[in-house]
Amino acid sequence: MTRSTITRGDSKHLKEPVVPSKTGEVQGFRHAQRTTLALDANASLASIDNLNQLLADSMTLRDLYKKHHWQVTGPMFYMLHLLFDKHFEEQSRIIDTIAEHIQTLGGVAIAMAADVAEGTGIPRPPKGREDLAAQLARLLHAHEIILLEARAMAREAAASGDEGTNDVIVSDVIRTNELQVWILAQHVRDD
Repeated sequence: MTRSTITRGDSKHLKEPVVPSKTGEVQGFRHAQRTTLALDANASLASIDNLNQLLADSMTLRDLYKKHHWQVTGPMFYMLHLLFDKHFEEQSRIIDTIAEHIQTLGGVAIAMAADVAEGTGIPRPPKGREDLAAQLARLLHAHEIILLEARAMAREAAASGDEGTNDVIVSDVIRTNELQVWILAQHVRDD
């Protein structure tokens, strides 16, 4: 496989950034900065870990929606094409909220695809196109994983006095995912 490279006018391949960093990494992934949020440091660390798990799973679910948006076929194509894209956008908003809250707590939000793939609990789909029933089942399963962990994480945050994290999880993650599940489930009903 040929990889493209950026070249300078002098034909030397760039091996380092044009403007190198003077310090490199300034905060490790599993390290939290001290904050003035009046929150116990252990509660903050637990919330950061939990939110990063939710972030990895939400990013995976978001990407499943985009995959299915591109690959859906059949008589319901147009409606589902639009629905999957709408849910993709809603998951994108959740992701941004979660990542910003991790940063607020003094943590570092997971950000790169390889790290997300390593950390998610949602099974990887095949590269090829699945039929609609498989797409819907895969999305519903991913939502179930997120909802199960989100409910447990919300209870843990509330018990540790981290009402901010509890609110993000309940108001943004749980409510949006429940609504998306309800809408998706209407496409698999047998009555």
